[in-house]
Amino acid sequence: MELLQTLLATLVTLGILVTIHEWGHFWVARRCGVKVLRFSVGFGKPLWMRVGRDGTEYAVAAIPLGGYVRMLDEREGDVPESLRSQAFNNKPVSQRIAIVAAGPLVNLIFAVLAYWFLFVWGVTVVKPTIGVIEPASLAEQAGLKADLVLTEIDGRSVRSWEEINLALAARLGDQGVLELRAGQPDSGWLKSYSIALDGWRVDLERESPLQAFGIQPWQPLIEPVIGQITPEGAAESAGLRIGDKIIAIDQQPIADWVQFVQVVQSAPERTLQLTLERASSQVQLSVTPGVRLLDDGSRIGFIGAGVQPYEWPEEHLVNLQQGPIDALISGVDKTGQMISLTLDSIGKMIVGAISVKNLSGPITIAKVAGASAASGLESFISFLAYLSVSLGVLNLLPIPMLDGGHLVYYFVELVRGKPVSERIQAFGLRVGMALLFSLMALAMINDLMRL
Repeated sequence: MELLQTLLATLVTLGILVTIHEWGHFWVARRCGVKVLRFSVGFGKPLWMRVGRDGTEYAVAAIPLGGYVRMLDEREGDVPESLRSQAFNNKPVSQRIAIVAAGPLVNLIFAVLAYWFLFVWGVTVVKPTIGVIEPASLAEQAGLKADLVLTEIDGRSVRSWEEINLALAARLGDQGVLELRAGQPDSGWLKSYSIALDGWRVDLERESPLQAFGIQPWQPLIEPVIGQITPEGAAESAGLRIGDKIIAIDQQPIADWVQFVQVVQSAPERTLQLTLERASSQVQLSVTPGVRLLDDGSRIGFIGAGVQPYEWPEEHLVNLQQGPIDALISGVDKTGQMISLTLDSIGKMIVGAISVKNLSGPITIAKVAGASAASGLESFISFLAYLSVSLGVLNLLPIPMLDGGHLVYYFVELVRGKPVSERIQAFGLRVGMALLFSLMALAMINDLMRL
Protein backbone atom coordinates (compact mmCIF):
# COMPACT_ATOMS: atom_id res chain seq x y z
CA MET A 1 0.00 0.00 0.00
CA GLU A 2 2.84 2.37 0.87
CA LEU A 3 4.58 1.60 -2.43
CA LEU A 4 1.37 2.28 -4.36
CA GLN A 5 0.93 5.60 -2.55
CA THR A 6 4.52 6.57 -3.36
CA LEU A 7 4.07 5.72 -7.05
CA LEU A 8 0.80 7.65 -7.29
CA ALA A 9 2.25 10.67 -5.47
CA THR A 10 5.28 10.64 -7.78
CA LEU A 11 3.16 10.43 -10.93
CA VAL A 12 0.91 13.26 -9.73
CA THR A 13 3.91 15.41 -8.75
CA LEU A 14 5.82 14.94 -12.00
CA GLY A 15 2.62 15.13 -14.06
CA ILE A 16 1.65 18.51 -12.59
CA LEU A 17 5.12 20.08 -12.86
CA VAL A 18 5.89 18.75 -16.35
CA THR A 19 2.46 19.78 -17.65
CA ILE A 20 2.67 23.36 -16.41
CA HIS A 21 6.26 23.68 -17.69
CA GLU A 22 5.41 22.49 -21.18
CA TRP A 23 2.14 24.45 -21.14
CA GLY A 24 4.23 27.61 -20.67
CA HIS A 25 6.17 26.88 -23.87
CA PHE A 26 2.95 25.85 -25.65
CA TRP A 27 0.88 28.87 -24.65
CA VAL A 28 3.49 31.47 -25.65
CA ALA A 29 4.31 29.61 -28.88
CA ARG A 30 0.66 29.71 -29.90
CA ARG A 31 0.45 33.42 -29.06
CA CYS A 32 3.48 34.03 -31.27
CA GLY A 33 1.87 32.21 -34.21
CA VAL A 34 4.04 29.08 -34.08
CA LYS A 35 2.38 25.84 -35.14
CA VAL A 36 2.65 23.22 -32.39
CA LEU A 37 2.82 19.66 -33.71
CA ARG A 38 2.74 17.75 -30.41
CA PHE A 39 2.27 18.47 -26.70
CA SER A 40 3.55 15.44 -24.75
CA VAL A 41 3.65 14.72 -21.04
CA GLY A 42 6.32 12.03 -20.73
CA PHE A 43 8.77 10.56 -23.21
CA GLY A 44 8.69 7.44 -25.35
CA LYS A 45 5.72 5.59 -26.77
CA PRO A 46 2.38 7.39 -26.24
CA LEU A 47 -0.02 5.59 -23.92
CA TRP A 48 -2.81 7.96 -24.91
CA MET A 49 -3.08 10.49 -27.73
CA ARG A 50 -5.66 12.58 -29.50
CA VAL A 51 -5.56 15.29 -32.14
CA GLY A 52 -7.18 18.56 -31.15
CA ARG A 53 -9.19 20.87 -33.39
CA ASP A 54 -6.05 23.02 -33.65
CA GLY A 55 -4.21 20.11 -35.30
CA THR A 56 -1.90 19.55 -32.32
CA GLU A 57 -1.32 16.02 -31.05
CA TYR A 58 -1.86 15.81 -27.28
CA ALA A 59 -0.13 12.78 -25.74
CA VAL A 60 0.68 11.06 -22.46
CA ALA A 61 3.78 8.91 -22.88
CA ALA A 62 5.23 5.94 -21.01
CA ILE A 63 8.28 7.54 -19.33
CA PRO A 64 7.03 10.22 -16.89
CA LEU A 65 10.41 11.94 -16.32
CA GLY A 66 9.73 14.98 -18.48
CA GLY A 67 7.82 16.12 -21.53
CA TYR A 68 8.15 18.22 -24.65
CA VAL A 69 6.43 20.57 -27.06
CA ARG A 70 7.32 19.82 -30.69
CA MET A 71 6.98 22.88 -32.89
CA LEU A 72 7.15 23.30 -36.65
CA ASP A 73 10.82 23.99 -37.43
CA GLU A 74 12.72 23.95 -40.74
CA ARG A 75 15.81 22.59 -38.94
CA GLU A 76 13.94 19.39 -38.13
CA GLY A 77 12.31 18.63 -41.49
CA ASP A 78 10.76 20.00 -44.63
CA VAL A 79 8.14 22.70 -44.10
CA PRO A 80 5.60 23.55 -46.83
CA GLU A 81 5.88 27.06 -48.23
CA SER A 82 2.41 27.91 -46.90
CA LEU A 83 3.45 27.09 -43.31
CA ARG A 84 6.93 28.63 -43.17
CA SER A 85 5.64 31.73 -41.43
CA GLN A 86 4.48 29.44 -38.59
CA ALA A 87 7.88 27.75 -38.15
CA PHE A 88 9.70 28.43 -34.87
CA ASN A 89 13.03 29.17 -36.57
CA ASN A 90 11.44 31.90 -38.73
CA LYS A 91 10.13 33.89 -35.77
CA PRO A 92 11.95 37.02 -34.51
CA VAL A 93 14.59 36.25 -31.88
CA SER A 94 12.58 38.16 -29.26
CA GLN A 95 9.65 35.76 -29.74
CA ARG A 96 11.93 32.73 -29.61
CA ILE A 97 13.35 34.02 -26.32
CA ALA A 98 9.82 34.44 -24.95
CA ILE A 99 8.80 30.90 -26.00
CA VAL A 100 11.87 29.24 -24.49
CA ALA A 101 11.79 31.25 -21.26
CA ALA A 102 8.06 30.66 -20.73
CA GLY A 103 8.42 27.10 -19.39
CA PRO A 104 10.76 27.85 -16.48
CA LEU A 105 8.99 31.14 -15.71
CA VAL A 106 5.63 29.36 -15.46
CA ASN A 107 7.23 26.97 -12.95
CA LEU A 108 8.26 29.96 -10.82
CA ILE A 109 4.82 31.55 -11.15
CA PHE A 110 3.24 28.24 -10.10
CA ALA A 111 5.42 28.25 -6.97
CA VAL A 112 4.23 31.77 -6.09
CA LEU A 113 0.60 30.69 -6.49
CA ALA A 114 1.16 27.52 -4.45
CA TYR A 115 2.69 29.48 -1.58
CA TRP A 116 -0.08 32.08 -1.95
CA PHE A 117 -2.68 29.33 -1.55
CA LEU A 118 -0.96 28.01 1.58
CA PHE A 119 -0.79 31.45 3.19
CA VAL A 120 -4.43 32.21 2.35
CA TRP A 121 -5.52 28.75 3.50
CA GLY A 122 -3.56 29.16 6.71
CA VAL A 123 -0.65 27.00 7.80
CA THR A 124 -0.34 26.04 11.47
CA VAL A 125 3.31 25.75 12.54
CA VAL A 126 5.13 25.11 15.79
CA LYS A 127 6.56 28.24 17.38
CA PRO A 128 10.40 27.97 17.23
CA THR A 129 11.00 27.58 20.96
CA ILE A 130 14.39 26.16 21.88
CA GLY A 131 14.24 22.94 23.88
CA VAL A 132 17.88 21.89 24.35
CA ILE A 133 21.19 23.51 23.44
CA GLU A 134 23.87 20.94 22.63
CA PRO A 135 27.12 21.39 24.58
CA ALA A 136 30.05 22.94 22.67
CA SER A 137 27.78 23.71 19.68
CA LEU A 138 27.62 26.94 17.70
CA ALA A 139 24.31 27.68 19.40
CA GLU A 140 25.94 27.46 22.85
CA GLN A 141 28.87 29.59 21.71
CA ALA A 142 26.39 32.23 20.51
CA GLY A 143 24.86 32.30 24.00
CA LEU A 144 21.43 30.88 23.16
CA LYS A 145 19.50 29.24 25.99
CA ALA A 146 16.62 26.79 26.35
CA ASP A 147 13.06 28.22 26.31
CA LEU A 148 14.02 31.20 24.13
CA VAL A 149 11.96 31.78 20.98
CA LEU A 150 13.96 32.51 17.79
CA THR A 151 12.54 35.49 15.88
CA GLU A 152 15.19 36.62 13.36
CA ILE A 153 18.19 35.23 11.49
CA ASP A 154 20.41 37.67 9.60
CA GLY A 155 17.72 40.33 9.84
CA ARG A 156 15.03 38.10 8.34
CA SER A 157 11.95 37.26 10.38
CA VAL A 158 11.53 33.54 11.13
CA ARG A 159 8.25 32.08 12.37
CA SER A 160 8.78 28.33 12.12
CA TRP A 161 11.48 25.68 12.29
CA GLU A 162 11.25 25.27 8.51
CA GLU A 163 12.13 28.93 7.99
CA ILE A 164 15.00 28.63 10.48
CA ASN A 165 16.39 25.56 8.69
CA LEU A 166 16.23 27.41 5.36
CA ALA A 167 17.94 30.48 6.83
CA LEU A 168 20.72 28.34 8.32
CA ALA A 169 21.08 26.34 5.09
CA ALA A 170 21.73 29.60 3.25
CA ARG A 171 24.83 30.15 5.39
CA LEU A 172 26.45 26.75 4.87
CA GLY A 173 30.10 27.12 3.87
CA ASP A 174 30.03 30.87 4.57
CA GLN A 175 32.50 33.05 6.39
CA GLY A 176 31.40 36.01 8.50
CA VAL A 177 29.00 36.39 11.38
CA LEU A 178 25.56 34.84 11.78
CA GLU A 179 23.19 37.27 13.50
CA LEU A 180 20.20 36.01 15.50
CA ARG A 181 17.49 37.49 17.68
CA ALA A 182 15.60 35.56 20.32
CA GLY A 183 13.63 36.14 23.49
CA GLN A 184 10.01 36.23 24.57
CA PRO A 185 8.16 38.03 21.74
CA ASP A 186 4.85 38.16 23.65
CA SER A 187 6.48 40.22 26.40
CA GLY A 188 8.46 42.38 23.99
CA TRP A 189 11.79 41.10 25.39
CA LEU A 190 14.29 40.29 22.63
CA LYS A 191 18.07 40.05 22.57
CA SER A 192 20.65 39.85 19.78
CA TYR A 193 23.10 36.95 19.49
CA SER A 194 25.94 36.33 17.04
CA ILE A 195 28.50 33.68 16.13
CA ALA A 196 31.36 33.57 13.59
CA LEU A 197 30.79 30.75 11.11
CA ASP A 198 34.28 30.40 9.59
CA GLY A 199 33.26 28.18 6.67
CA TRP A 200 30.60 26.24 8.59
CA ARG A 201 30.03 22.84 6.97
CA VAL A 202 27.24 20.33 7.57
CA ASP A 203 26.78 16.76 6.38
CA LEU A 204 23.18 17.11 5.21
CA GLU A 205 23.02 13.34 4.71
CA ARG A 206 23.18 12.88 8.49
CA GLU A 207 21.66 15.97 10.04
CA SER A 208 19.74 19.15 9.33
CA PRO A 209 21.36 22.60 9.62
CA LEU A 210 19.36 23.11 12.82
CA GLN A 211 20.77 19.93 14.40
CA ALA A 212 24.29 20.79 13.26
CA PHE A 213 23.94 24.26 14.79
CA GLY A 214 23.17 22.58 18.11
CA ILE A 215 19.47 23.25 18.71
CA GLN A 216 16.83 20.72 19.65
CA PRO A 217 13.30 22.15 19.32
CA TRP A 218 11.09 22.22 22.39
CA GLN A 219 8.38 19.60 22.42
CA PRO A 220 5.75 18.60 24.93
CA LEU A 221 6.13 15.55 27.14
CA ILE A 222 4.80 12.71 24.98
CA GLU A 223 3.40 9.75 26.87
CA PRO A 224 4.96 6.43 25.76
CA VAL A 225 1.67 4.99 24.52
CA ILE A 226 1.56 2.77 21.40
CA GLY A 227 -0.65 4.27 18.69
CA GLN A 228 0.51 2.38 15.58
CA ILE A 229 1.88 -1.12 14.96
CA THR A 230 3.47 -2.21 11.69
CA PRO A 231 2.15 -5.57 10.45
CA GLU A 232 4.62 -8.43 10.89
CA GLY A 233 7.06 -6.17 12.77
CA ALA A 234 8.87 -6.95 16.00
CA ALA A 235 6.24 -5.11 18.06
CA GLU A 236 3.37 -7.17 16.64
CA SER A 237 5.33 -10.42 17.00
CA ALA A 238 6.04 -9.61 20.66
CA GLY A 239 2.32 -9.10 21.37
CA LEU A 240 2.25 -5.32 21.77
CA ARG A 241 -1.16 -3.72 21.23
CA ILE A 242 -2.40 -0.25 20.39
CA GLY A 243 -3.05 1.57 23.66
CA ASP A 244 -0.25 -0.13 25.61
CA LYS A 245 1.70 2.30 27.80
CA ILE A 246 5.41 1.58 28.31
CA ILE A 247 6.22 1.84 32.01
CA ALA A 248 9.73 0.39 32.07
CA ILE A 249 12.38 -1.36 29.97
CA ASP A 250 14.62 -3.86 31.76
CA GLN A 251 13.14 -2.53 35.03
CA GLN A 252 14.32 1.03 34.21
CA PRO A 253 11.41 3.56 34.28
CA ILE A 254 10.46 5.22 30.97
CA ALA A 255 9.39 8.85 31.28
CA ASP A 256 8.25 9.66 27.75
CA TRP A 257 8.13 8.45 24.17
CA VAL A 258 11.47 10.05 23.24
CA GLN A 259 13.26 8.05 25.94
CA PHE A 260 11.51 4.87 24.78
CA VAL A 261 12.68 5.44 21.18
CA GLN A 262 16.25 6.15 22.34
CA VAL A 263 16.40 2.89 24.29
CA VAL A 264 15.01 0.84 21.36
CA GLN A 265 17.36 2.46 18.86
CA SER A 266 20.35 1.73 21.08
CA ALA A 267 19.52 -1.99 21.26
CA PRO A 268 19.47 -3.55 17.76
CA GLU A 269 18.97 -7.35 17.96
CA ARG A 270 19.09 -7.27 21.79
CA THR A 271 16.06 -8.61 23.65
CA LEU A 272 14.36 -6.03 25.88
CA GLN A 273 12.01 -6.77 28.76
CA LEU A 274 9.04 -4.39 28.61
CA THR A 275 6.71 -3.55 31.48
CA LEU A 276 3.38 -2.30 30.10
CA GLU A 277 0.19 -0.85 31.46
CA ARG A 278 -2.74 -2.46 29.66
CA ALA A 279 -6.35 -1.97 30.75
CA SER A 280 -5.31 -0.91 34.28
CA SER A 281 -3.06 -3.94 34.75
CA GLN A 282 0.63 -4.57 34.23
CA VAL A 283 1.92 -6.89 31.51
CA GLN A 284 5.44 -8.20 30.94
CA LEU A 285 6.63 -8.77 27.35
CA SER A 286 9.92 -9.41 25.55
CA VAL A 287 10.75 -7.73 22.26
CA THR A 288 13.86 -7.93 20.07
CA PRO A 289 14.39 -4.80 17.91
CA GLY A 290 15.34 -5.31 14.29
CA VAL A 291 18.29 -3.55 12.65
CA ARG A 292 18.23 -0.49 10.40
CA LEU A 293 21.47 0.69 8.75
CA LEU A 294 22.07 4.43 8.53
CA ASP A 295 23.93 6.21 5.73
CA ASP A 296 27.10 6.38 7.82
CA GLY A 297 27.07 2.61 8.36
CA SER A 298 25.90 2.71 11.98
CA ARG A 299 23.09 0.42 13.21
CA ILE A 300 19.96 1.35 15.13
CA GLY A 301 17.13 -0.76 16.48
CA PHE A 302 13.45 -0.50 15.57
CA ILE A 303 10.35 -2.50 16.45
CA GLY A 304 7.71 -1.17 14.04
CA ALA A 305 5.61 0.86 16.48
CA GLY A 306 4.46 4.48 16.52
CA VAL A 307 3.22 6.84 19.19
CA GLN A 308 -0.46 7.63 19.69
CA PRO A 309 -1.56 11.05 18.32
CA TYR A 310 -0.87 13.94 20.65
CA GLU A 311 -1.65 17.66 20.62
CA TRP A 312 0.67 20.61 21.01
CA PRO A 313 -0.25 23.27 23.58
CA GLU A 314 -2.02 26.19 21.90
CA GLU A 315 0.61 28.67 23.15
CA HIS A 316 3.26 26.83 21.10
CA LEU A 317 1.34 26.98 17.81
CA VAL A 318 1.21 29.83 15.28
CA ASN A 319 -1.36 30.12 12.49
CA LEU A 320 0.27 31.75 9.46
CA GLN A 321 -2.91 32.88 7.70
CA GLN A 322 -2.98 36.05 5.61
CA GLY A 323 -5.29 38.03 3.38
CA PRO A 324 -5.01 37.64 -0.42
CA ILE A 325 -2.70 40.65 -0.96
CA ASP A 326 -0.36 39.92 1.97
CA ALA A 327 -0.33 36.24 0.96
CA LEU A 328 0.75 37.19 -2.57
CA ILE A 329 3.60 39.31 -1.20
CA SER A 330 4.63 36.44 1.08
CA GLY A 331 4.38 33.98 -1.83
CA VAL A 332 6.68 36.10 -3.98
CA ASP A 333 9.09 36.52 -1.05
CA LYS A 334 9.14 32.78 -0.27
CA THR A 335 9.68 31.90 -3.94
CA GLY A 336 12.52 34.43 -4.13
CA GLN A 337 14.06 32.89 -1.02
CA MET A 338 13.87 29.40 -2.55
CA ILE A 339 15.38 30.64 -5.84
CA SER A 340 18.25 32.24 -3.93
CA LEU A 341 18.81 29.11 -1.84
CA THR A 342 18.80 26.88 -4.95
CA LEU A 343 21.33 29.05 -6.79
CA ASP A 344 23.43 29.41 -3.66
CA SER A 345 23.46 25.63 -3.14
CA ILE A 346 24.50 25.01 -6.75
CA GLY A 347 27.34 27.50 -6.39
CA LYS A 348 28.51 25.94 -3.12
CA MET A 349 28.46 22.45 -4.67
CA ILE A 350 30.68 23.73 -7.50
CA VAL A 351 33.25 25.20 -5.08
CA GLY A 352 32.98 22.25 -2.69
CA ALA A 353 31.38 24.03 0.27
CA ILE A 354 28.46 21.57 0.07
CA SER A 355 29.00 17.92 -0.79
CA VAL A 356 27.67 16.66 -4.13
CA LYS A 357 26.26 13.75 -2.06
CA ASN A 358 23.30 16.06 -1.44
CA LEU A 359 22.35 15.92 -5.14
CA SER A 360 19.12 13.94 -5.48
CA GLY A 361 17.49 12.01 -8.30
CA PRO A 362 14.09 10.50 -9.10
CA ILE A 363 14.20 7.89 -6.32
CA THR A 364 14.59 10.52 -3.61
CA ILE A 365 11.94 12.69 -5.28
CA ALA A 366 9.58 9.70 -5.25
CA LYS A 367 10.21 9.02 -1.56
CA VAL A 368 9.70 12.67 -0.58
CA ALA A 369 6.60 12.95 -2.78
CA GLY A 370 5.08 9.91 -1.09
CA ALA A 371 5.94 11.17 2.40
CA SER A 372 4.56 14.63 1.60
CA ALA A 373 1.31 13.20 0.27
CA ALA A 374 0.95 11.05 3.39
CA SER A 375 1.54 14.09 5.62
CA GLY A 376 -1.40 16.00 4.14
CA LEU A 377 -2.34 18.61 1.57
CA GLU A 378 -0.19 21.39 3.06
CA SER A 379 3.00 19.31 2.96
CA PHE A 380 2.32 18.08 -0.57
CA ILE A 381 1.64 21.56 -1.97
CA SER A 382 4.73 22.91 -0.22
CA PHE A 383 6.81 20.13 -1.80
CA LEU A 384 5.26 20.85 -5.21
CA ALA A 385 6.20 24.52 -4.86
CA TYR A 386 9.78 23.71 -3.83
CA LEU A 387 10.23 21.23 -6.71
CA SER A 388 8.69 23.68 -9.16
CA VAL A 389 11.25 26.32 -8.12
CA SER A 390 14.05 23.80 -8.56
CA LEU A 391 12.77 22.81 -12.01
CA GLY A 392 12.45 26.44 -13.08
CA VAL A 393 15.88 27.48 -11.81
CA LEU A 394 17.70 24.44 -13.18
CA ASN A 395 16.14 24.87 -16.62
CA LEU A 396 17.34 28.49 -16.73
CA LEU A 397 20.97 27.53 -16.11
CA PRO A 398 23.14 28.37 -19.16
CA ILE A 399 23.73 24.72 -20.08
CA PRO A 400 23.21 23.57 -23.69
CA MET A 401 20.21 21.21 -23.97
CA LEU A 402 18.41 23.13 -21.24
CA ASP A 403 16.16 26.14 -21.85
CA GLY A 404 18.87 28.37 -20.38
CA GLY A 405 21.39 27.15 -22.95
CA HIS A 406 19.04 28.02 -25.81
CA LEU A 407 18.44 31.43 -24.26
CA VAL A 408 22.20 32.10 -24.26
CA TYR A 409 22.31 31.44 -28.01
CA TYR A 410 19.31 33.68 -28.67
CA PHE A 411 20.65 36.55 -26.57
CA VAL A 412 23.96 36.32 -28.45
CA GLU A 413 21.95 36.43 -31.68
CA LEU A 414 20.04 39.45 -30.38
CA VAL A 415 23.32 41.30 -29.74
CA ARG A 416 25.21 40.17 -32.87
CA GLY A 417 22.27 40.37 -35.23
CA LYS A 418 22.89 36.86 -36.58
CA PRO A 419 22.49 33.32 -35.19
CA VAL A 420 25.24 31.38 -33.44
CA SER A 421 26.85 29.04 -35.95
CA GLU A 422 25.59 25.46 -36.25
CA ARG A 423 29.10 24.20 -35.45
CA ILE A 424 29.20 25.99 -32.10
CA GLN A 425 25.66 24.88 -31.26
CA ALA A 426 26.53 21.27 -32.09
CA PHE A 427 29.62 21.43 -29.87
CA GLY A 428 27.57 22.99 -27.07
CA LEU A 429 24.99 20.23 -27.42
CA ARG A 430 27.65 17.55 -26.91
CA VAL A 431 29.05 19.35 -23.86
CA GLY A 432 25.56 19.85 -22.44
CA MET A 433 24.63 16.20 -22.93
CA ALA A 434 27.83 15.03 -21.24
CA LEU A 435 27.28 17.37 -18.29
CA LEU A 436 23.61 16.51 -17.84
CA PHE A 437 24.11 12.76 -18.13
CA SER A 438 26.98 12.98 -15.62
CA LEU A 439 24.80 14.87 -13.15
CA MET A 440 21.93 12.41 -13.68
CA ALA A 441 24.27 9.48 -13.09
CA LEU A 442 25.64 11.11 -9.91
CA ALA A 443 22.11 11.80 -8.64
CA MET A 444 21.08 8.18 -9.31
CA ILE A 445 24.19 6.87 -7.52
CA ASN A 446 23.35 9.09 -4.52
CA ASP A 447 19.79 7.76 -4.57
CA LEU A 448 20.98 4.15 -4.59
CA MET A 449 23.47 4.82 -1.80
CA ARG A 450 20.64 6.27 0.31
CA LEU A 451 18.64 3.09 -0.26
